[in-house]
Amino acid sequence: MSRIDAASSTQLRRAVFSSFLGSLIEFYDFLLYATAAALVFNQVFFSDMDPLVGTVASFGTLFAGYLARPLGGILFGHFGDRTGRKKMLVITMATMGIASTLIGVLPTYDQVGAAAPILLIALRIVQGIALGGEWGGAVLLTAEHATSRRGLWASFTNAGAPSGMVVSTGVLALVAAGTTEAQFLAWGWRIPFLFSIALLALGLFVRLKVTETPVFADAAPAESESWPLLEVLKRHPRNLLLSIGIGFGAFVAQSAITVFVVSYAVQSGFERGDVLNALVVSSALAVAGILGYSALSDRIGRRPVMAVGAFGMVVVAFALFPLIDSGSWGLLLLAVVIGQAVIHPMMYGPLAALYSEMFATRTRYTGASLGYQISSTGAGATPLAFAALLAAGASPVVLSAVIAACCLITALCIWGIGETHRSDLTNP
Repeated sequence: MSRIDAASSTQLRRAVFSSFLGSLIEFYDFLLYATAAALVFNQVFFSDMDPLVGTVASFGTLFAGYLARPLGGILFGHFGDRTGRKKMLVITMATMGIASTLIGVLPTYDQVGAAAPILLIALRIVQGIALGGEWGGAVLLTAEHATSRRGLWASFTNAGAPSGMVVSTGVLALVAAGTTEAQFLAWGWRIPFLFSIALLALGLFVRLKVTETPVFADAAPAESESWPLLEVLKRHPRNLLLSIGIGFGAFVAQSAITVFVVSYAVQSGFERGDVLNALVVSSALAVAGILGYSALSDRIGRRPVMAVGAFGMVVVAFALFPLIDSGSWGLLLLAVVIGQAVIHPMMYGPLAALYSEMFATRTRYTGASLGYQISSTGAGATPLAFAALLAAGASPVVLSAVIAACCLITALCIWGIGETHRSDLTNP
């Protein structure tokens, strides 16, 4: 191996590790909030409301972060397409870590009244903007360094999502197990958020060692380089719309299984720790699923893998709530493992490479980020909409039908794209 090849291989390994670790940290912070919103925030920041209404309000603050994600994709995508991927990734990581740490020291509603949920929403929006810029840059850091097996290497960024869920849910479960209910509500829930500052230091140390991607460094400026967003809207409108539809069902299913199910299962009589433990197991297994299905998509294509996942999730949607309503922890575990670790990774794993293959280099950060982050609003809306539907008296069958319909939209959009797994990222 020549020095150039060795250096390239070293940078690829660094890029993959940096993207995985950065994604883990970002999703640790972002999904920690989601789990806390399902279990704690309705009692800490909305304690003056009826419990069910407080849950809806808590999920509303969760949704605010998802609404902010497309803004982050546009903002960081703009500068990432103009000046490079690495600079933006350092900023997004620092922003997320600081916002999450500040959530850990927020006063409660009982202490400062309405100012508490207002501050919570403000920090959640900052989290959303940071994650909106993080994902696209992290995916491109690996995809544009890779010369082969792009699906596998890019999927390490997506593997950071369930890994972050494992760490965040595991830390919450440990704190919940080591404290009483009163202690957990008073101060225990803050510990995982304060832990963010240590993860931030580690992540920045690794990320600063990665070089800019060779694909970006060698690319010629786009015609409208000053405004990558306009270039995407002008030259790639169909790809942008398809990317939104492809991700939408995956995000709705993901949020239903990893966020709403936590609240639903606890309200159905399961112990908080038992639900969190089931989620930790399924999230850990999902990492293997994401990497495995993404590697498979390098061999047979993105479309067949993702289409099977979309249709499979239609079936899972109608089995999910009956299995939970059984009252059996074993069946709860089976439901979330099949949903999150077996079927959902088919839809979600190859998504990273697919999005990077749908846009040109000088608009790729903006295009991939915008498609991914707009579709992710489905994840933010799902717990809020489902909680509201149940509060209005809807049956869980209605919730299953919503998940199934969204996955069929994903399948339709997958059918509408051409196969991309052998495309050249340097092609303008």
